[in-house]
Amino acid sequence: MDQTATNNVRVGEAGGTTSKDILVVVSKLKSFVKTASGMNTSASVAEILSNIVRKECLKAIENAKKEGRKTVMDRDFHTTTTTGTF
Repeated sequence: MDQTATNNVRVGEAGGTTSKDILVVVSKLKSFVKTASGMNTSASVAEILSNIVRKECLKAIENAKKEGRKTVMDRDFHTTTTTGTF
């Protein structure tokens, strides 16, 4: 298995991810922004949001590891926002 470290994310086998992959559904993102505000969304927003998702996932992975689990759960994402509908 060929693996290299990229921003603490291991990249390797087919089907893996790289630090450049877009992790959000761009059409859904654009639709949400348009519906919520009437605004358009720049193409570069998807990359920025993917980086935010990556960082938060890495934090959640560490939280799950600290609790001795191999499954990341919602409680591993510590946020200051409440869940609900927008």
